[in-house]
Amino acid sequence: MPTTRPAKTDDIPQLTDLLLAGARRRHSADPILWALAGNAHAEVAKALTHALAAENQPFRQSWIVAREGTTLTGVAHTMSVPVPPIYAAEIPPGLILPDTTLTEDAPDGTLDALLDAAEADLRAGGARTLLASHVPGDGLQTALNQRGYASLTLYLSRTDLGDRDPARPVRPATDADIPGIVARSAEHRRIIAEIDPFWTTHPEADTRFAAWMRRSLTLTDRDMLVTGAPEMQGYAIAQPASRLHFPPSHPITGIGVIDDFYHTDLADPAHLADNGAGAASLLCAAEAALARRGVGAAFVVCPAEWPSKVGLLHQAGYTTAMEWLVKR
Repeated sequence: MPTTRPAKTDDIPQLTDLLLAGARRRHSADPILWALAGNAHAEVAKALTHALAAENQPFRQSWIVAREGTTLTGVAHTMSVPVPPIYAAEIPPGLILPDTTLTEDAPDGTLDALLDAAEADLRAGGARTLLASHVPGDGLQTALNQRGYASLTLYLSRTDLGDRDPARPVRPATDADIPGIVARSAEHRRIIAEIDPFWTTHPEADTRFAAWMRRSLTLTDRDMLVTGAPEMQGYAIAQPASRLHFPPSHPITGIGVIDDFYHTDLADPAHLADNGAGAASLLCAAEAALARRGVGAAFVVCPAEWPSKVGLLHQAGYTTAMEWLVKR
């Protein structure tokens, strides 16, 4: 069985090359979403130096390497995931990140050894729930499924934004829309909590979400959209991507995320209402808002077990670009 240990600063040159090889594989699968940073080598080395040497870390993270002699044959990257304040989890779950990767000639058993070490690291950090993320084609999914991980969240992507017009009216949100957004968000939260207890709602979720929506209205880097009159039927927030989903080898400029996205057409997780016309219009408007900002690709975050929403996104041309799985 290959040996594993925590990464050290002396590993940074080999680790950088290993991570860049993984980044090139993602880039070859989707060169727009997984664009390579022009200074990717320097960005990866800088991120590794900070992670392995800096005393004040913004969150708990670990890099674990597998080796054969003096050669690194693989790496696993773990972190404690910050829990959004609208959810009830008191202890952050632990996440195995998608930049976990192996060399092409890694010995048999290397991935299992790394995953064993990654899970042990997360448990030692206090995590009760384990998450793992992977990009289709990276070779991780089968190994994760065999370890009891089940699909939790899909990150569906589209790279030809702004080529469709909404069929129904969609407008920018205002402060007067906050109560309606919060009411629809409560429906959304109820649905996802029924889909999986991972999304159990915090008792003060409405108040916390309303405060965040008012704050979001003051932020100039995003578009908040609503549809439906006289009663609001849906809302969407189109915002910049965060570094959480993208290793430092990939730039996040030009990538958007549509995370808060709900419409009453999606209220039945099994079946779209009204052929999803209202939800599709809201999605089109969010895409157009991103396109106007020069965004070339977007993620939409969606629970894996929400067939009506997944189906709507597939009809709109989205495909799964990343998946989060859960093991309890």
